[in-house]
Amino acid sequence: MGFEELLDEVGGFGFFQLRNVALLALPRVLLPLHFLLPIFLSAVPAHHCALPGTPDNFSHQDAWLEARLPREPDGTFSSCLRFAHLRTLPNTTLGREAQSPGELEGEPSTVPCSQGWEYDRSELSSTIVTEWDLVCERRGLNRVASTFFFLGVLVGAVVFGYLSDRWSEVADPAQPLCRFGRRRLLLVAYVSALVLGLTSAASVSYVMFAITRTLTGSALAGFTIIVLPLELEWLDVEHRVVAGTLSSTFWTAGTMLLALAGYLIRDWRWLLMAVTLPCVPGILSIWWVPESARWLLTQGRVEEAQRYLLHCARLNGRPVGEDSLSQEALNRVSTGEQVVPRPSYLDLFRTPQIRHISLCCMVVWFAVNFSYYGLSLDSSGLRLNVYQTQLLFGAVELPSKLMVCLLVRRVGRRLTQAGTLLGAALTFGIRSLVSSEASSWSTALVVMGKGFSEAAFTTVYLFTSELYPTVLRPTGMGLTALVGRLGGSLAPLAVLLDGVWLSLPKLVYGGIALLAACTALLLPETRQAQLPETIQDVERKRLAPIHSGICVIFKALSRTLFLNEF
Repeated sequence: MGFEELLDEVGGFGFFQLRNVALLALPRVLLPLHFLLPIFLSAVPAHHCALPGTPDNFSHQDAWLEARLPREPDGTFSSCLRFAHLRTLPNTTLGREAQSPGELEGEPSTVPCSQGWEYDRSELSSTIVTEWDLVCERRGLNRVASTFFFLGVLVGAVVFGYLSDRWSEVADPAQPLCRFGRRRLLLVAYVSALVLGLTSAASVSYVMFAITRTLTGSALAGFTIIVLPLELEWLDVEHRVVAGTLSSTFWTAGTMLLALAGYLIRDWRWLLMAVTLPCVPGILSIWWVPESARWLLTQGRVEEAQRYLLHCARLNGRPVGEDSLSQEALNRVSTGEQVVPRPSYLDLFRTPQIRHISLCCMVVWFAVNFSYYGLSLDSSGLRLNVYQTQLLFGAVELPSKLMVCLLVRRVGRRLTQAGTLLGAALTFGIRSLVSSEASSWSTALVVMGKGFSEAAFTTVYLFTSELYPTVLRPTGMGLTALVGRLGGSLAPLAVLLDGVWLSLPKLVYGGIALLAACTALLLPETRQAQLPETIQDVERKRLAPIHSGICVIFKALSRTLFLNEF
């Protein structure tokens, strides 16, 4: 008997599973609140050099600024330069006395802002940009703050993926080894995210903010690694897609909730506190979150697994007694599960099938994160304010998830993953050809790209979790999330390529998404397949037929790196 048969007895989808999804909804809501927070936290309001005697009303001072600030080629006032002396306006003598004779004939000389900047605070009263003047020569620090955060997520994904499967020393000599497991590390993620988030809100310098946000990203990575296995490993094959899509809608709820929170709270410190404090009820909810019985059996902890299975049967209304789930039966299941006692990241590359899956998933995760955050964190050109843009982006995610729910059941996970990445790549490519004056077309393409990138994100979580066996699932998710967060951390910096060529960022985003779409076709299909329990379960399955030359690259890379046949 395998775990799937045990799950059929106690109920693979019932009140127990629905309660579990509800208890784990909060981490899914918290993730977009923090991951997309730079949209408000790092927003750059209109600004110009601080000038003595600046009028109070930022939007009614053009005539006054005309004599003091140069204009950019697009007609707007310069944000980083001012005239060294007052410029003489037509039909006026304003500033004539302050100018040198050589400047009366032409444009006055300009100098950088030496007394700080004035900001338009009509939309946002305070951001980290206005707090520490992250503009002009320091504007790169604004992008770097987001990069640091995602690098923290990257490191956290490695740590939590490793610890959720790793042995740890304990003081009890009768039990020299025990596993951390998913549930305990979820508590660690909640507590550390709460403490570090509040510390970030109290930052007194940019350096302190960057460090604490990086550590906050590491704590939040625990949610990305732990929550999905805790849900998935209690679900039967038939209801995995429905529950997975339902769970992913909480991300959409968090995205739209962020637009509301940003609209109501215009100060970045209070906004950061508002999105961090929900960790408190999350900490209290740990009491009711069940550990994965599937994972407990792989670790030989039969009594704990039996207790959770009986609780599941009781809540689902299944008439299952202790005899039906006797320790002898569970011991037989547990014996079959205990194959890899100490999984590590090297186990993801030791065997041909797992290695193939890991290499392909790394490429797909990098591209999914790179395109998603590149689009989400840079909404320039939409001619909408930041609140309207965020609300629109959140609204388009819901139909994208419904589309994924239908497609993964009809055409399968692999084609859905490849198709959504291809759609995102095409929208990026077409946007690079559309004139900036065609704002309606540009807005439509951005919304479509957001929909495709969200659909790709929703699919990759479900697809990857079904590819790895139970004993390696958190480790595999940790590795792929690591590579994905690397893509997310580089996405904000790719926008700076517009200094080389205006369309270059879009082509980079689209090209990487296209490469990942081809790579997704190299993965095996998992539709209507039981979750693999061990590495042997995966190795016994044949990979899907591959009709792409890309496989040759992976084979050559695999032989070179690991000196083994692919």
